Amino acid sequence: MPDRMGRLTRWLTDVRQRFVQADDVPVPVTEPPERAPVLGPVPPPPADAPAAPEPDRHPVPKVVRDAAEWSWRLIIIAAAVAGVGWLAWELRVVIFPLVAGLLLAAGLQPLVRRLRAAGLARGPAAAVVFIGFLLVVVGSLTLVGNAVGGQFQDVVDQAEEGLQEVRNWLAGPPFSIDEAQLDRYIDRAVAVFQDDSSVTEQAATAATVAIEILVGLALALFALIFFLYDGERIWTWLVRLFPAKARARAAAAGDVAWLTLGQYIRGTVLVALFDAVAITILLFILQVPLALPLGVLVFFGAFVPLIGAFVTGTVAVLVALVTQGLLIAIVVLAGLIVVQQIESNIFQPFILGRMVSIHPLAVAVAVAIGTLAGSIIGAIIAVPIVALVNTVGSYLASTRESSPGP
Repeated sequence: MPDRMGRLTRWLTDVRQRFVQADDVPVPVTEPPERAPVLGPVPPPPADAPAAPEPDRHPVPKVVRDAAEWSWRLIIIAAAVAGVGWLAWELRVVIFPLVAGLLLAAGLQPLVRRLRAAGLARGPAAAVVFIGFLLVVVGSLTLVGNAVGGQFQDVVDQAEEGLQEVRNWLAGPPFSIDEAQLDRYIDRAVAVFQDDSSVTEQAATAATVAIEILVGLALALFALIFFLYDGERIWTWLVRLFPAKARARAAAAGDVAWLTLGQYIRGTVLVALFDAVAITILLFILQVPLALPLGVLVFFGAFVPLIGAFVTGTVAVLVALVTQGLLIAIVVLAGLIVVQQIESNIFQPFILGRMVSIHPLAVAVAVAIGTLAGSIIGAIIAVPIVALVNTVGSYLASTRESSPGP
């Protein structure tokens, strides 16, 4: 009996230990199976989601509508430009001298700045530059006048001989025009120009043009004085006319435009000097009369881009033809073409390409439009206007892109 009680006690103890060990073992927790999606209505998209574009039911295609909107805007811009051009042409006696004074001031302003940096006041610096400019211009014209006066009679005598050779050439084959027929043709031409009404109209027109030139010259010099002396304060006053938010950009754009204009004037002067010196040396070598005055004429003609120096150079060809004969005239023409090719393809791109970035096609179109709109003056100021529009437009576009948004 005691043995059975002992075995029962050991069995109970062993069972109790097994229950204790079973309580210490963690029971794995199984996750409930995923529930199958419940089919139902699709929830609406969030409020900030973009709505689907509606189909275009307009009877006119969008491309045509965009073209129409661009067209009427371009028409308004063209009308505004035409209106400004018409007003400038009507006020040309005032506008063109002011533009001429502005161009001269852009070329002379660096000299004023250097004198002021050297210690001169604003007034004396402007006066020294202005007087020096007048002395250079008047001295050049005096030198040309003395050269023309010394050789003019020789050129007239040689021209008469050349005209007699032309008459003899026309009298021979294939024209066979005798002197009597040629005299009748000359008399008819002279009679056309000697008509009383035409002579009166031409005299009135010449007097009007002379008065306009004198008034314009006086106004240009007067404006040049104040542009050199007070140009900075004039521009400051103009900037104040802009809205307050746009004044900083307007002032910066004006500085860029003034720098471009000055670079263009200085580059054009260098190109004109190259043409004039090259043609003058050629005429001296060929012993063509009036070489120096013809070189000065080429210099002033070179301020009209592309065609100015060539057109004024043809005068040298005519003088060579009358005074030296056909062979020398052909040599002068060939030299003129070579100089123009060197200037157009090498010298001008090297000088103006660094100063003002304008495509040659834009220059040609600008000169053509300027010539049609304003004759020689329009051709002279067309390229600077294109350079200013290009530079200022590029600057404003770049600053607008880089400026932070609102």
